[in-house]
Amino acid sequence: MKLVKNTLVLALGLALSTSSLAFDKDHPTLVFSKSQGPYSELFIAGVQPILEKEGYTVKGIDMSDLLQADLALNDGEVDFNVEQHTAYANNFNKLQDGKLVTLTPIPTVPAGIYPGAKNDLSKVEDGDTVAVPNDAANTARAYKILAKIGWIKLDPNKDQSTITQNDIIENPHSLKFVEMKSLNIPAVATDFAYIVITGSIVYNAKIDPKTALAQEDIAPHLLLQLTVHEKNKDSIWAQDIKAAYQSKEFKEYLDKNNDGLWFVPKY
Repeated sequence: MKLVKNTLVLALGLALSTSSLAFDKDHPTLVFSKSQGPYSELFIAGVQPILEKEGYTVKGIDMSDLLQADLALNDGEVDFNVEQHTAYANNFNKLQDGKLVTLTPIPTVPAGIYPGAKNDLSKVEDGDTVAVPNDAANTARAYKILAKIGWIKLDPNKDQSTITQNDIIENPHSLKFVEMKSLNIPAVATDFAYIVITGSIVYNAKIDPKTALAQEDIAPHLLLQLTVHEKNKDSIWAQDIKAAYQSKEFKEYLDKNNDGLWFVPKY
């Protein structure tokens, strides 16, 4: 699968140019937590060259998962990461007494419903099983997609970003939902009628995003974000990374290399 796909309409709005990068001579080396997924790879391919052209040295440190990455960021072992949305960052701050802040939304791969044993939404039957992610933010995301296609109805009085299985008020097909670690879902996809997975899982499992049976309408709190420690949010280097994501050069890179994988936010 190509890293960057290009059928979605790009809507970057008015992009900044790299002339807005100031270069922080007191912090010339930028260290980020690197994952095996689309967001680190997009940063390396499309954003890192912009920063390096301005004089920065960029180093990636491999992390096994997002929790490890956030702990490293919170402890000052790395400067930033590009692997999480606002909902995840807020949940980390709450559970880990974290001090992480998000600076700008970045291109995001939508979550979606993908085939398990069945490859057509019209084939849904009473009692079918559906695998969904078990981390809080993405669990809510999954149930919202299922509600979007009409398979369930959610309590409208609940905060839709924190929806759980207990907030399903109608389930006409008596569907059974199995919540499990996202990384494990693709390997057992055919054990379920359908699966719901996020964009990074789609990419890592080398699943063609065109096989999605339905995709989410990405809410603002689910857009991936450039994330730093709050003490660094106004630093020259952090603002330079933000400017690089919003730059004309990065927009041009996406114009040439996006053929369907990425939803690109407006800036």
